[in-house]
Amino acid sequence: MSLINTPVKPFATTGYRSGAFVDVSSDDFRGKWNVVFFYPGDFTFVCPTELADLQDVYAELQSLGVEVYSVSRDSHFVHKAWHESSPEVSTIEYTMLGDVNGVITQNFDNARPDSGLADRSTYVIDPDGLIQYIETTPDGVGRNAAELVRKIKAAQYIRNHPGEVCPAKWEEGEETLTPSFDLAGKI
Repeated sequence: MSLINTPVKPFATTGYRSGAFVDVSSDDFRGKWNVVFFYPGDFTFVCPTELADLQDVYAELQSLGVEVYSVSRDSHFVHKAWHESSPEVSTIEYTMLGDVNGVITQNFDNARPDSGLADRSTYVIDPDGLIQYIETTPDGVGRNAAELVRKIKAAQYIRNHPGEVCPAKWEEGEETLTPSFDLAGKI
């Protein structure tokens, strides 16, 4: 079953951010856009490149009213150790959530059945706490944060412009479509 347009299930956990441990819950998602960025594990190979790529667009996401949370099944203590030892991960300013008990991973239906690790998945959550976007890639394929920004801009646009839709490769400022009887079959 798809999780699109479903509410985020409740959770509470501890994360690591800016040299401190912070408490985070699903309640923190209300009233703003959020990205929940799952990855299989700390001290691995593709994961630090993705997390650093996401950091590269973090300021832009914040300017769009978006908060970012990365999640793995590691603890907040492991996130701290990785942040202090990895050149890529040391740049991260967003919150890295610990999910040792797997509640968050299970809530997002994102656990690998064979290992319990999180899949390499991205979820975009709207200010009402509803999941609006999901992307999952194979373990060896890293994601592109610039494309995530484009999709968030499209999701925000359609939320603010009911009745319009964004076509493939839509970029901010380009024309959208207004589905109608007369438009059917003309594209």
